[in-house]
Amino acid sequence: MTHILCIGDSITDCGRLFGHPPYGNGYVAMLHDRLTSMGADFRITNCGVDGFTVARLLENARSRYLPLQADIITILIGINDIGLMMSTNRTPRQKDDMMKAFLQNYERLLQKLSAPKRRIILMEPFLFPYPAEYRTWFPHLHTMSQGIAALAENYHLPYILLHDRLNEEARKYGLDFLTVDGIHLTSQGHRILAEELLHVLRKFLM
Repeated sequence: MTHILCIGDSITDCGRLFGHPPYGNGYVAMLHDRLTSMGADFRITNCGVDGFTVARLLENARSRYLPLQADIITILIGINDIGLMMSTNRTPRQKDDMMKAFLQNYERLLQKLSAPKRRIILMEPFLFPYPAEYRTWFPHLHTMSQGIAALAENYHLPYILLHDRLNEEARKYGLDFLTVDGIHLTSQGHRILAEELLHVLRKFLM
């Protein structure tokens, strides 16, 4: 049996801690249902935590709060780090330093989670231009995505690009179809995440 561990922030948590245990009511639950319908031999654990940054996620990994015996680990983290950079009176230099710290902690997390025969799948943080002020976050999100992409290449890991895909769908069908507040997703948004993740997981499970 393959054990899949999904870690990240509120987008992964999605009510897992309060109200919708054990999978939440987002992409992890949808992924569970899809894999079950396919007859995959697996179990899935949702360890997303609302409000987490990469530093908090790293702390959890180091403190052994995560079931690190998992065969496959998916990581979706970063938007709360961007929020900390942008919603406080940071200078450009401070924002640059925070971005460097984010990427350093992300790499430390990968080093902590890496193990023989374990698969790690990275997922791109994303954001919508709603409210309009979130547009000012986009350049920093792009820098973050490039940094994660470089880590994925260095560690030979799959990296699922989500920002452009989700925003393209939002342009087609409207923002309300994909997001409730510019950061968190509707059920349709979570369905897209589950589909993109399933596409990669099939290579490891089937």
